[in-house]
Amino acid sequence: MGENFKFNQNKKCEYFPCHDVKDENKFNCMFCFCPLYMLKEECGGNYSYNNGIKDCTNCKVPHSENGYDHIMSKMNKVIEIGSKRD
Repeated sequence: MGENFKFNQNKKCEYFPCHDVKDENKFNCMFCFCPLYMLKEECGGNYSYNNGIKDCTNCKVPHSENGYDHIMSKMNKVIEIGSKRD
């Protein structure tokens, strides 16, 4: 089975690439907005806090070659959090 579904690139996007990278051809746009943002410190990315708000400007994990696999490895936690009722 192919794995082309793990990579998507939109060079027409006015923000492409939205992070400073060495090789634009390997920049993955699939997770333009990271689904792991809600995991806070458990996301596994390179983030910081700016005035109490999580800042992912320096994180390239979702856009990396192995970003898809990293994100999918944490989706059970995202689903768990999203399934909680108040």
